[in-house]
Amino acid sequence: MSNGALDTAIEVVDLGTEIDGDWILRGLNLCLARGETLAVIGSSGGGKSLMLRHLIGLSRPAEGRIQVLGERIGRLQGAAMRRLSRRWGVLFQQGALFSALSVYDNIAFPMRELRRDGLAIPEPMVADLVGLKLAAVGLAPEVGNRMPHALSGGMIKRAALARALALDPELLFLDEPTAGLDPASATDFHRLYAQLHKNMGLSGLIVTHNRTTLETVADRIAVLVDGRILTTGTLAEIQCYSHPFIERFFAADA
Repeated sequence: MSNGALDTAIEVVDLGTEIDGDWILRGLNLCLARGETLAVIGSSGGGKSLMLRHLIGLSRPAEGRIQVLGERIGRLQGAAMRRLSRRWGVLFQQGALFSALSVYDNIAFPMRELRRDGLAIPEPMVADLVGLKLAAVGLAPEVGNRMPHALSGGMIKRAALARALALDPELLFLDEPTAGLDPASATDFHRLYAQLHKNMGLSGLIVTHNRTTLETVADRIAVLVDGRILTTGTLAEIQCYSHPFIERFFAADA
């Protein structure tokens, strides 16, 4: 790309991770353009979630280079890493809401965490922002008073997405966002993501097994096989790529 890092949300070069003598990821290369939604598919246990942990700085790879939003992951620590992480949001598998906190407090949590670096948001403003985030994901204000255990699967995903959007990120990481949802709820989630992506100009990286996700929200698809990215392309291009995993993936889905 002509503008280098200005056009690139994520760039991964020769990423490698070794666990107990086995290379889980090796020679992995990946690029996400700003404003793009990239879906990553691969076999269960093949390293997709591990790759995601590396991208958001939760664990360090054995080798390779990761650059997110123009910054090198692994070189930043403390306040510098927290400043970078505020520029992205993460939707974990199953939502990962804090079970002891209400929906309101879950969404407010990233805002209140700003106090660690002297960037406190007044509570009245926090209340306004939480209301805006609930509305953005299609949840009524009173849902903020509920505890996570009182929510349906679809509502958990929406509440978790509201928390991921709390600080108006430039980039979203979503790990199996439709896992456990019925087809109607999954379709609603896809529509919601597509609308937010358009309205906010988000870049998005989605780890998924869901064929509909690939069809409805992904601009490109990356296929992770044997610890590396086998190929990247549009859905039509991926379906034409001859490889046993790809053939099994789409045959099983059909």
